[in-house]
Amino acid sequence: MAVLSDGGVPSSRSDAERAARRPIRRALLIVNPASRRAARLHGRAAAALRARGLEVEVCLTERPGHARELALARCGEFDAVFALGGDGTAMEVAGALVGRNVPLGVLAGGTGNLLARALGIPIRVEKAVAALLDGDMLACDLGRFEGGQRFAVAAGVGIDARMVSLAPAVLKRRLGVLAYWLAGARAAFGSVLSRGGRFRVRLTVDGEVTEGEAVMAMVANFGAVLDELITFGPGIRYDDGVLDAVVYSPRTLPDAVGIMWRLLRKDFRSSPHVLYRSGRHIRIETFPPQPVQADGELLGHVPFDVTAEPHAALVLIPKR
Repeated sequence: MAVLSDGGVPSSRSDAERAARRPIRRALLIVNPASRRAARLHGRAAAALRARGLEVEVCLTERPGHARELALARCGEFDAVFALGGDGTAMEVAGALVGRNVPLGVLAGGTGNLLARALGIPIRVEKAVAALLDGDMLACDLGRFEGGQRFAVAAGVGIDARMVSLAPAVLKRRLGVLAYWLAGARAAFGSVLSRGGRFRVRLTVDGEVTEGEAVMAMVANFGAVLDELITFGPGIRYDDGVLDAVVYSPRTLPDAVGIMWRLLRKDFRSSPHVLYRSGRHIRIETFPPQPVQADGELLGHVPFDVTAEPHAALVLIPKR
């Protein structure tokens, strides 16, 4: 059984995993019925939780931001909150639970399900419930925008933001994560082959400024996505108290292919086409202005400022 410690947010992952105070007996299940899979899965998720002896209350969201409102209003009544929806739903709940000493269980109900995949949570809801209830708990860093929104996996501009915008809802419903792959390939090749996909970027990390041309600039909290198929950079961890900026600047198609090959092989030797920086506070500006995505959700345009929130989110994870 996953358990919670008394007091505040644990100071590290090991502290969280050693905690053995409060068993999970009552759970709030927040469901976003507008997400790709959640509408048809929430009955199965609730049944799986109840089959393990938990008292479960199900709340359906009605609008953007409602998951956060529900979590804020109700989390004190429960031992854990489970979020069934896409990454946007999970992050609304995660942000609401910061400092509340109530863990989040992420159940994949969206298209990309980046956070669930990054945490190693099974996509099938019944397997996910069993893995989380029999698993561990960790204290995960978050990134926080000036406006208060948070992200767990990554935020960025360029190819990744265009990938999100180019994946239409109908394609996501039919193809799932494959829709992002197709949109990502289109965005990547379009950015490299067209001058319109390039932009000037000014990156400021803890006061140190770097400028150059890029096709993608991101701030990563997790080092890998899509079941660790793609790794962003060396030593990127979700529990080290810092965020990692990565800027990709291929000039030709062979440069871009080389970058992708390096990411797939986890080859992070020095390259003139990739820049890595780590810090607590990161600002990204682009010229011309670019749209911003965070964990698969579009959030307006640059500039954006993000700050690392060390060990801010308590999350349930499978046993490791």
